[in-house]
Amino acid sequence: MKRLYIPLILFLLLVLEGVALDFLPTTFFHAHLMVVPHWVLLFLICVAMFYERENVHIATFYAVLFGMLIDIVYTDVLGVYMFIYGVAVYIVRSLTKYLHANFYVAILFTILIVGIADTAIYIIYTVIGITDIQWDTYVIYRLSPSIIANIIFMCLLYPLVVKRLKVE
Repeated sequence: MKRLYIPLILFLLLVLEGVALDFLPTTFFHAHLMVVPHWVLLFLICVAMFYERENVHIATFYAVLFGMLIDIVYTDVLGVYMFIYGVAVYIVRSLTKYLHANFYVAILFTILIVGIADTAIYIIYTVIGITDIQWDTYVIYRLSPSIIANIIFMCLLYPLVVKRLKVE
């Protein structure tokens, strides 16, 4: 996949991330559940696993760049998603050296990284006073549904991009 396609796909996912849940029927989700799509992060996980070569950190660069775009477009606090996405993709990049890149590892990274990223965002927003959700409520009504929804999206995304991202 040429380098031009990666930022275009990331930009498309950035736009779709904001409107995706509006197209689902309201009865699809329980009234109190809050699902947060991290589609940009999931695609960056795939880029970090399958596209990058040794000593090249394209995915980390795009994580910082598109994390900042998410901060600008969707949030009121600049730098939170930029920092969290950058660190999360760097963790994936570091762990990929020790784990074989396949579907099961991608699902494991989805659970691990979405869990870490969403929890870190929750903690930062709690510390600065943007949210006041209790921890148990957060885990039941936001973190768990978000992880499950992002696993489903990774199952759909993985077969579409893995062959195109692999560097021969």
